Amino acid sequence: MPTTRATRNAKATAPSAATATTQPTPPAQRQPESQEEQRARMAEITDALRQQYPDAHCSLEFETPLQLLVATILAAQCTDERVNMVTKTLFKKYPTAADYANADPSELEADIKQIVFYRNKAKNIRAMATILVSRYNGEVPRTLAEVAALPGAARKTANVVLGNAYGIIEGMAVDTHVGRLARRMGFTISEDPVVIEQQLTQLVPKEMWVLFSHLLIYHGRAVCQSRKPLCDQCVLAAKCPKVI
Repeated sequence: MPTTRATRNAKATAPSAATATTQPTPPAQRQPESQEEQRARMAEITDALRQQYPDAHCSLEFETPLQLLVATILAAQCTDERVNMVTKTLFKKYPTAADYANADPSELEADIKQIVFYRNKAKNIRAMATILVSRYNGEVPRTLAEVAALPGAARKTANVVLGNAYGIIEGMAVDTHVGRLARRMGFTISEDPVVIEQQLTQLVPKEMWVLFSHLLIYHGRAVCQSRKPLCDQCVLAAKCPKVI
């Protein structure tokens, strides 16, 4: 049978038997986990993180629910370290909700000028404090809905304040660290903090919701960093689908 140009081209481009056998095999697809399997893996992860970070706690420095509420509002898109630097003097100058509510706008702005978006945050803090004075006798309310509705606050802020200042557990605080680690560890594909919270709270016992958030934040800062996670140093590597 004569060899045509098309046949010669096909032979030239087709891989040889030796080449074909040396092609890398695509990695096996990870099988979907049942909720029971996810809970079991989550329990192992939580235990490992508790051993790694035995002192995990809220990084914002505070003594009262009002102080934590103000600090959490300031911490949006800003580091806790910078917030703690600012609040050392801020809390002494404004000890009550009435002090914030009656503060001169430009003076309060100057007091928090080192914080990103300080003008808008100063406005929200004054508005928040005015509501506390007029509706709650100057005290921070004790329900998620009420705290989340305050100017400058939202669901995450409410979870932080209730869980850490009052010991009231209504939800789990989901910040950028918590969301990032939850996705990398295969517990969610969502970017929505509310959806992530709903999914994580199905896997973590309620009494652990506050601590679990702190554990992920500590690990996200120290190891599972945004740009370059240190997977070779990670105690969760054997349990993380990003690695295994």
